[in-house]
Amino acid sequence: MSEVWIEAAGGHDMVRADAIVMLRLDKTGRLTAQLRDDAKVSVSLLGGATGARPPDDFHRQLIRAVAELADSSGAQLLRARHESGVWRWISEPL
Repeated sequence: MSEVWIEAAGGHDMVRADAIVMLRLDKTGRLTAQLRDDAKVSVSLLGGATGARPPDDFHRQLIRAVAELADSSGAQLLRARHESGVWRWISEPL
């Protein structure tokens, strides 16, 4: 199984997908991940939308992308992108 990493909001940090125990997409479009640890640390994967809000199932799309990439070879990075009015998860090898 390869490692899948997810770019956090702002693009400066990355979170390993297998460290996530819960995803939350709120009404503003902010996507947060609760990490597996005693301190219950949460990381913002997508800041609240100031313009275009991601679709209601965007967190499910992330889970699907992680599952698909888990069988690939090598480490992969997932990034949220909003292009031409469409939100999607883009992957690239690390």
